[in-house]
Amino acid sequence: MKLGIITFKYEKKDLEEIKEMGLDFVEFCINSHENDLFNYQRFFDAVDQIKENLDEVNLFTGSIGRWGGYKIEKDGSINEKEFIADKTLIDAAEKLNCPIYVTSCNYVEELSMFENYKATIAYLEALIAYGKQKGIKILTNNCKWNNYIISNSSWSVIHGHLDDLGIKFDPSHLIYENEDYLSLLAKWGHRVEHIHLKGSLQVDGKFYDDPPAGIDQTDWRKFFAILYKLNYNKTLSIEPHSSTWQGDLGKKGILYTINYIKQFMF
Repeated sequence: MKLGIITFKYEKKDLEEIKEMGLDFVEFCINSHENDLFNYQRFFDAVDQIKENLDEVNLFTGSIGRWGGYKIEKDGSINEKEFIADKTLIDAAEKLNCPIYVTSCNYVEELSMFENYKATIAYLEALIAYGKQKGIKILTNNCKWNNYIISNSSWSVIHGHLDDLGIKFDPSHLIYENEDYLSLLAKWGHRVEHIHLKGSLQVDGKFYDDPPAGIDQTDWRKFFAILYKLNYNKTLSIEPHSSTWQGDLGKKGILYTINYIKQFMF
């Protein structure tokens, strides 16, 4: 397995800091935001410089993804603007020699569940076909941000139909939905192509904080035992996600997670 981290910075000095932490790769998330509609194009335009910086510090790009976009219109048609964004980022993945691209799909309340599944599958089929042309595998994430492909019921339909569609697995999302993340990892691990290491903590049955992985409530020992049972030998990406763990404390938390997780990497 390879250990990396999500970063929104790609200047050489920022990447050098990541390399000095003992990490193998970076992950770039170019998410959908109404006040920044063309961030994906800026990222693509910077790809050549990003690749040069990565090569100089000996890091690779483990994953590129886009969260939060409205992929399906209210009438069930494809949102061409988001489709262009996804394709542009797949092009970026190709240039960065990144093997995977992570996306999601919104649920349209005006449509029936059947119509939603049909529209989502059509969107993802088109994206998978485009990814194949570029040598990039398409994954869905299991975050609820404008996305309903998050657990067993939707995976059974969508991934059950699309054999070439992978999963980016983050146990924290399942914990906050009070689902059995270990059971779902064991069941769907054969489709998992990338993992986010994000801590989670509930108090009184409710979200409390996303502390660094290793001092949270996730049973990472059992989690990794399942990964070894599945012969998982792919990427693990640290996701700092807490408003508490910022600044110097945040850096200490990241280093703690790195040291903690590495004890499970043989």
